[in-house]
Amino acid sequence: MAKSVSLIFDIGKTNKKLFLFDGALNIIEQEYASFDETPDDEGFLSEDLNALTKWIKHSVDKVLNNPKYDLKTINFSTYGASLVHLDKDGNVIAPFYNYLKPFPEDLKADFLKKHGAARDFPLANASPFMGFLNSGLQLYYLKYQKPEIFNQLHYSLHFPQYLSFLFTGKFSSEFTSLGCHTGLWDFENNSYAQWVKDEGFEKHLAPIQGSSKTFQTTINGRSISIGLGVHDSSAALTSYIQKSTAPFALISTGTWNICLNPFNASELTASELQNDCLNFLGTNGKSIKISRLFLGQEFQEQVMQLEAHFSCDKDYYKSVIYNKEFIPLINNQHQLVYQYVYLKPERFGFNEQEKTNYNQFTGFDQAYHQLIHELTELQIASLQLALGDSDVKTIYIDGGFTDNLLFIKMLTHKLPEFKIPPSKLASGSALGAAMLLK
Repeated sequence: MAKSVSLIFDIGKTNKKLFLFDGALNIIEQEYASFDETPDDEGFLSEDLNALTKWIKHSVDKVLNNPKYDLKTINFSTYGASLVHLDKDGNVIAPFYNYLKPFPEDLKADFLKKHGAARDFPLANASPFMGFLNSGLQLYYLKYQKPEIFNQLHYSLHFPQYLSFLFTGKFSSEFTSLGCHTGLWDFENNSYAQWVKDEGFEKHLAPIQGSSKTFQTTINGRSISIGLGVHDSSAALTSYIQKSTAPFALISTGTWNICLNPFNASELTASELQNDCLNFLGTNGKSIKISRLFLGQEFQEQVMQLEAHFSCDKDYYKSVIYNKEFIPLINNQHQLVYQYVYLKPERFGFNEQEKTNYNQFTGFDQAYHQLIHELTELQIASLQLALGDSDVKTIYIDGGFTDNLLFIKMLTHKLPEFKIPPSKLASGSALGAAMLLK
């Protein structure tokens, strides 16, 4: 007899994963994929949306054609700050812009002149001005830089909802995608931001549905329930909320490390916003205090440089085990040894080097220990922003860094006042997306 299964696509910036869950939410199969980026209309590299959607559709067909399984539900968790722009017939009419794409300075100045100073935008929208990382500003970019595209625009769907649309044909918006530093949402008034209304963008944002909304559709003659899709960090939080009985915070790790604290109800301050602490919307549409750190991207960059300098094989770092003799080179916790590419340690009062001096290390292992020491210091500083004065005693860690035993060991050692249980979830974001369908 075929086993009833849920198929969850967990789409990260680097790695794409699919999971098959049984009725008890146990993982029975998983698969990983990655795709080369492709240039947009201005040559900036971004997600190859065509390759990704072909893989997703092929994967669905493969499960449907497997006699072992009776596919009942499909859902999606993806990274945020990304929109797919569609015409009235559902055709993609613009590149899938990378959230790292630089936002034109003249357009930024124009926006802030019209809709509030750089000081006012963060407080009104619970997010710093971050250009394309504020996905709502893509609409502004299209309107004033790409009017030939904007004039064809019917709806702009966030990434998870676009993947759902591929199978349902339904145009939808959803809380966790709208509320992840998009600049679209007024958290105080629980509605679209005033600038969104002033620019007439509401009509290009599809009707809002609850995160657990499903659509019944037919694929290859089979009736399947398709989820609306959800932002990955918020999906991960869902899986821990359902299993925890006491206040906790979650560090969802990957390209971005995002600390989420659903138990911090304090009002967001200008100082917090300056340090990349902001608000998300949870699956219930309520505000969640979060802090962000581009730690995964920085980690990959620094490891690549270390491997090149010490002539190590790719991924050699995975074989490095903890050595207590590799104490930090500098005992002053605010002085760092590395020069960073993506992180801004000065935000937390740390001083980085103008250039990393690799000659001070005895070899890769010592250099790597120093790197993890510094990254965990920065991670803790970011975590403290999300914790605030909340009564949290437990911290869960989810995502890619759960496999980095040195990172986990150092972080746990530095936070003795907290319980940091070993992660038992292969992917909390995928599990959360599956839970939303129950």
